[in-house]
Amino acid sequence: MTDTIYGARFKHIDELRRMNANIKVEGRSAIISGPVKLQGAKVKASDLRAGAALVIAGLMAEGITEITGVDHIDRGYSHIVEKLNGLGATIWREDMTSEEQEEVKKS
Repeated sequence: MTDTIYGARFKHIDELRRMNANIKVEGRSAIISGPVKLQGAKVKASDLRAGAALVIAGLMAEGITEITGVDHIDRGYSHIVEKLNGLGATIWREDMTSEEQEEVKKS
C-alpha cells in the first residue's frame, strides 16, 4: 500500500505490530504480509484513521484489545460502539483508572 498524500499516515503501524501484524514500512509504502492471526493488545490511536484501523483490527483479533486515544475516533465516528454492537460486534467503552490516565500522559 502506498500513500502519496500524507507521509505520516503509517505512524500507527507499530500499534498494529503489537497485535502481531506483519507489516514493514519502506518510504511511503507499507508492505503487509499474511495471513496472520492478530492478538489483542493495548494500543493507542494517534489519529482518526489509525483509530478506525485499530478498532477493525481489534474486532478481528483473538482476545481483548484496549484502545486509548479514542477521542480521535469519537471525532469522526459518532456512536461507533452502539453501531458496531448493532452489527454483532462485542465492543464496549470503559473509563480509565487514574493510574492509566497518568501512564497515557507520560507517553
